[in-house]
Order: sequence, then structure tokens, then C-alpha cells
Amino acid sequence: MRVEPYLYFDGLASDGQCRGSPRFEGFSLSIAAASDGEAERVFAALSEGGRVQVPMTPTGFASRFGMVSDRFGVLWTIVAQQGAAAKA
Repeated sequence: MRVEPYLYFDGLASDGQCRGSPRFEGFSLSIAAASDGEAERVFAALSEGGRVQVPMTPTGFASRFGMVSDRFGVLWTIVAQQGAAAKA
């Protein structure tokens, strides 16, 4: 699964001395896809081994929108803005 072209991080992160099982609660990560096709591909990749929270679908505010918890339990929101359908 490749997601890194879509991730931007400006800061410092560390797994420093964590013990036990990681828990990803209280936040989600968002991806604004350039097209409906890209949104569908990213959603499918993140869904592998994960759990779909909101199926990928058109909405009143986006041509595609979906939410999925990946195989690590991180919640992702994927959206393609209105007008992105033409780029698919």
C-alpha cells in the first residue's frame, strides 16, 4: 500500500519508548484527492485489512467522500471535491 505521495508532515514525531498496543483515538487524517479515481484508489488501498466506516460515495459537498480505519486503526477521511469527477 502506497500512501506517502499524499502525506505531508511539518513537525516532529517519535514512537519513543511506547509499550503495549498503540491506540489511535481522537483524531483522523484527511486526504484531498485530485480526482474521483484517485479517491477510489486511495480508499481501496487503505481499506485493505481495515474497516470501512463510511463507504465511498458522492455527497452534496464532494464528488466522492468516504471514511476508513486502516489496518493499524488510524481513521482516514478521503474526499474529492466537486468538479474532480471530470479529472477521473
